[in-house]
Amino acid sequence: MTISDLSRQDILDLSRETTLYEWTAQSAMKPLVIDHASGIYFWDVDGKRYMDFNSQLMCVNIGHGDKRVIDAVKAQMDQLCYVAPTVATTAVRAELGRLLKEITPGNLSKAFFTNGGAEANENAIKIARMFTGRNKIIARYRSYHGATAGAMTLTGDPRRWAAEPGIPGVVRAMDPYHYRCRWCGDKPACTMDCLNNIEDVIMFEGPQTIAAVIVESVVGTNGIIIPPDGYMQGLRDLCTKHGILLICDEVMSGFGRTGEWFAVNHWGITPDIMTMAKGLTSAYVPLGATMVTDTIADYFEDHPLYAGLTYNAHAVGCAAAVACINVYKEDHLIENARTLGVVLKSELEQLKERHPSVGDVRAIGLFSLVELVKNRETREPMTPYNPKANEMGPMPQFNAFLREHGLFTFVRWNNFFVNPPLCINEQQLREGLAIIDQALEITDRAVA
Repeated sequence: MTISDLSRQDILDLSRETTLYEWTAQSAMKPLVIDHASGIYFWDVDGKRYMDFNSQLMCVNIGHGDKRVIDAVKAQMDQLCYVAPTVATTAVRAELGRLLKEITPGNLSKAFFTNGGAEANENAIKIARMFTGRNKIIARYRSYHGATAGAMTLTGDPRRWAAEPGIPGVVRAMDPYHYRCRWCGDKPACTMDCLNNIEDVIMFEGPQTIAAVIVESVVGTNGIIIPPDGYMQGLRDLCTKHGILLICDEVMSGFGRTGEWFAVNHWGITPDIMTMAKGLTSAYVPLGATMVTDTIADYFEDHPLYAGLTYNAHAVGCAAAVACINVYKEDHLIENARTLGVVLKSELEQLKERHPSVGDVRAIGLFSLVELVKNRETREPMTPYNPKANEMGPMPQFNAFLREHGLFTFVRWNNFFVNPPLCINEQQLREGLAIIDQALEITDRAVA
């Protein structure tokens, strides 16, 4: 029997028998069986079409099946797949380095290439510790930085609990989460006490012991938390004041997702280290990168960089990234995300007006989330924080309705995301939002 002979059930059974799924008890996993994809759509093996309203895991930014990237990957494989990164380089590695230096902000100038976002963050904290000679890393509670040992310790959400105690030296601070902020959530304007909290942590921990502060420029999985104006600038100033490096995780928010090449561009700041993956290749093949400023790069001119990966700067990954960056430019996808982001934000606000189960909507470019509540006055979430399976309320039914009507997106706890490929057009965007509009009638019935 060949792969083409496998039925839907064969694929499910064989996958279950021979592979492990992530973040779930294996008996609970009921995956879609996907056959092919194009643009903003994918099809299962039974021929049903789904609108991809989450770019899979916020990563297929340019859309599915772009021939320019596929052809670039094929051409690179025909020419050369791999060289040992310790002793050789390639033209495509050089070109990708040039392009990244061109599109990243400020004096970010050199990239260390990894296999994905988690490894980019691992190497970011290693580089920060080597460069500063300090040990501690400040991270935030509503963060996700990856599933490897160090990245999982940096992560603040409950997934880290299973991996604790984790690596030493990580301390935490609060996030700029205005909707549920205990400092300013009931006030008309932000008090910036979330930033003051980080300053307090720095003083309590000792500035001279802290190598870096790591933040997602816009928090992704844990809520699309968009910092208020002044927060990122204040954080940059705070780090500079104490000689602490600022690491910005742009794994999800980078490459046009927010309507700029990188989310930090909205606030006009340059981090000392910036991590990226996902949209770097639009997930056509794995690749991540840790970008550093020229100051940090200069340090390693005569100090060894104790970092290495067998697949560092893999030629096929670099080819995909070069092609992908050129697609962003040729198709004006950054501009499209910016333009349609205005439409998306307006439409989400209208959903909030129509549906009492919508507590808050947050959007920047085509990076957005709807937070569902049982009661708008108390802001009681539709599910508790880190809910058990029997505490999910109407959320499974809501998700099932979306999929039944041909829309796929990421539903997590009391939130759902709207993060379509950046190639989406306005008609397609409104079509998907109309399905969500209907589905929200299900969660409205659970409002107290």
